[in-house]
Amino acid sequence: MAQRRGPFDLEDRLIQYAIKILTLVENLPTTSIGNHIGHQLLRSGTAPAAVYGEAQSAESRKDFTHKMKISLKELRESHVWLKIIKHKPLVKETGFIDSLLNETNELISIFVTSINTAIRNIQK
Repeated sequence: MAQRRGPFDLEDRLIQYAIKILTLVENLPTTSIGNHIGHQLLRSGTAPAAVYGEAQSAESRKDFTHKMKISLKELRESHVWLKIIKHKPLVKETGFIDSLLNETNELISIFVTSINTAIRNIQK
């Protein structure tokens, strides 16, 4: 049985984020716009969890940093797609979008801090 890493488990948080993205994409309209944005968001919004999982088995600190930067890039892309969905608007319930935007911002902050720490550790 896998042990929890503590009260804050980033992998679990990223998995929950991906599930919320999946829920949102399922509720986008089945139009050319909804389909296009849905596919893009589906890819960028679920990638951070998988890439973070890869980072946990990184071959070096540089490899870890590289994978963390990929997750950060995907989170930033997701943030843009979420803003487009909100401002278009493509869904009626914008409270869910606001919640996802907030979570995206928090995750971006966590990744920026982690990457900066990893870079400092590489330079030591």
